[in-house]
Amino acid sequence: MLKRCVELHETGQFSQFFLDYIGGKKELQPFYTHAPILESFKQAIDQKTFSQENRKILVAALQTQYANQEVSYAVSKNIESLSSAQTFTVTTGHQLNLFTGPLYFIYKIVSTINLAKKLAQTYPKHRFVPVYWMATEDHDFDEINYFKLDGKKYQWNSDQTGAVGDFELGKDFKEFLKTVSFAPDVFVDAYSSSETLAEAVRKYVNSLFGEEGLLIVDGDDVNLKREFSEVILSDLFEHTSYERATEATEKLEELGYSSQIFPREVNFFYLDKGVRERIEKMDSGFGVVNTELRFSDQEMKDLVAKHPERFSPNVVLRPLYQEMILPNLAYLGGPAEVVYWLQLKGVFEHFNTPFPVLLPRNFALLLNTKVQRKMAQLNWGVEDLFVDVEHWKKTFVKAEASMDIELTKQKEVIAALFDLKGKEAAHLEKSLENAFAAGKVRALKILDQMARKLRKAEERRLHTQIERASCIQELVKPGGSPQERVVNMMQFYLGNPDLITELLDCFDPLDFRMMVLSDES
Repeated sequence: MLKRCVELHETGQFSQFFLDYIGGKKELQPFYTHAPILESFKQAIDQKTFSQENRKILVAALQTQYANQEVSYAVSKNIESLSSAQTFTVTTGHQLNLFTGPLYFIYKIVSTINLAKKLAQTYPKHRFVPVYWMATEDHDFDEINYFKLDGKKYQWNSDQTGAVGDFELGKDFKEFLKTVSFAPDVFVDAYSSSETLAEAVRKYVNSLFGEEGLLIVDGDDVNLKREFSEVILSDLFEHTSYERATEATEKLEELGYSSQIFPREVNFFYLDKGVRERIEKMDSGFGVVNTELRFSDQEMKDLVAKHPERFSPNVVLRPLYQEMILPNLAYLGGPAEVVYWLQLKGVFEHFNTPFPVLLPRNFALLLNTKVQRKMAQLNWGVEDLFVDVEHWKKTFVKAEASMDIELTKQKEVIAALFDLKGKEAAHLEKSLENAFAAGKVRALKILDQMARKLRKAEERRLHTQIERASCIQELVKPGGSPQERVVNMMQFYLGNPDLITELLDCFDPLDFRMMVLSDES
């Protein structure tokens, strides 16, 4: 692939909050521990504390999670290596999107794998394991139950409730699967041989990335949750997480940055088959919203002790959970993810857990042959891909017009004529000056109408070029959103089975620019 890069601030796709973070703005430095640079990892390694007992529990959990799945030698060795104090993880996480969902699902994982490789080269005394954290406990099914390909939406509808990882791939899913007959075997095999959505996602992600040694972690695990029990109790009864996150949120807002997440007094859901609902503190004890479940304080403490798996952290505490059960050094996320972690440093400090290096995933735009041809016809460079098309059209039509379509000189002549004659007429009768002024306004409005007609006529003459720009825009920002947040990987993978290998070759996890990738031909 041919790789050309554009600075992120030139794309118009990123918040100032995110750009300030990766730019190292001084005011944001108190909200994180390590700058997002390669040199930060030496300090992160030195600061990371992870006991041998924690490693033993993690390895056992992973061995159980992979028990019924064929794994590559690289995956097997990486699981085994986690027993060593010299092994660390770098992690990304995402929901269980159908058929991977948007392209950035793949970009996250590729970025994480490449970071592990770069760290291994830089710090050869240590081993670095890439991790994909499956958001099996998420319950927002509407966010993940579809994918978009060639402008068409493919959607699986189900009336199941609760954590999506437990959703069963029953008759309704098998019927849906028939509608995507074009899907590669890696997906068809995974979905066809799995009973639940979590099982299927584990299989296809492992098939796509297992040879790279990617480990897939499911946090919905009783033994891993047991390590989080003290945090669960603290959040339920002391609300310290709420206080610390709220404090950081208020400070960020004082700096002019909008909140990305909103802490609650209790930051856990009650999790059971078909149920994932918020836990709320009541006048007496606790309740689970949208259910009749009620617990006294003692009953809640007993539940934490006996069934920690019933407690599912929300966005405020999921990052902490991840960092407490993994020997993790870095988290790679999208722009909104990276900055919401900045609200959480105080929570980490309260629980004596090192705050990881926060890195953005890589950002990319894939160009097909059709778009490259249209770019050449318009003489566009990669920077032009991110212009506002409406603004470009106005500029382009004005520059290419066969005459002055804005009638600028004519307006100046008319305005000057009315002004001159208005002043002369005022000597006869003062009210005539106002009459000429009103006449000037009407005359200029007529010229504005003529100018619009001229512009429309020029647009019709130049419709081929304008249509080319619109076609390019639809690939770059389908429906007005960036390609990587809309288009499914199959749009490119079906015609190029080497897509992932090529992305692995192109991505640099410490290069914070937009990559524009195209065939070298």
